[in-house]
Amino acid sequence: MSGPQISNALTVDVEDYFQVSAFSPYIARAEWDRMPCRVERNIDTVLALLAESGSQATFFTLGWIAERYPGLVRRIVACGHELASHGYAHQRATDQAPAEFLEDIRAAKSLLENLAGVEVKGYRAPSFSVGPGNQWAFDCITDAGYRYSSSVYPIRHDHYGVPDAPRFPYRPRARLLEIPVTTARLLKMNLPAGGGGYFRLMPYAVSRALIRRVNKMDGRAAVFYFHPWELDPDQPRVAAANLKSRTRHYLNLDCMESRLRRLLRDFTWRRMDRIFLDGQIA
Repeated sequence: MSGPQISNALTVDVEDYFQVSAFSPYIARAEWDRMPCRVERNIDTVLALLAESGSQATFFTLGWIAERYPGLVRRIVACGHELASHGYAHQRATDQAPAEFLEDIRAAKSLLENLAGVEVKGYRAPSFSVGPGNQWAFDCITDAGYRYSSSVYPIRHDHYGVPDAPRFPYRPRARLLEIPVTTARLLKMNLPAGGGGYFRLMPYAVSRALIRRVNKMDGRAAVFYFHPWELDPDQPRVAAANLKSRTRHYLNLDCMESRLRRLLRDFTWRRMDRIFLDGQIA
């Protein structure tokens, strides 16, 4: 007989299509308020899918979004999901000085907590932008009062990644738990098993096999992430973006909802805090 099924951590990076880092050369932050927002309808789609499957998730939410859509933040919490921080303005940690970074993540935490009336325990850096060159970020995350971070992706990528980082939760500081996005170890390489664009790029069977490998071979919970705009194939196109950015962003958007339904059916999904803080790693 097999043992009990492992619960995996489902996470959502709550940002709109025009806020992604790949589009930052083409859409300035000063223009964000003039862009047609679609985040509310997309989050409502996500919440419906989670309710349909009985899944729970952690929503790493931008302060910029929460400030303009407080009802969205309260709906996330009312549905039993964890509210966490993605910073305020979606600025990479690597693009900020320590004082500026600390101010951003403190402001986001305070805003989210005041709107929702719950403690915000977790933080995820935009574009997984914490690595060897800015280890001071862990000090800032700790000083801002977060209990855990999910800001490292142990893969090799042209925009982010720390391929030699630990694959599973570790403590970069005594009072902070870093929970990396999941990779599967195969042929002496870390393969992306934690979602994002890879989930749309690869056939669904590959993602499913990699998560199962982590659950079975490593005996560990997986950490998976996606964005609400990935369920929105009708979103406005950013025509000025280069071909690589457009391909990565728009590839298989029309398949995402059906793939996510399969993922929710094939695995058990819970909140980050319930798995990693309330469990054996706290």
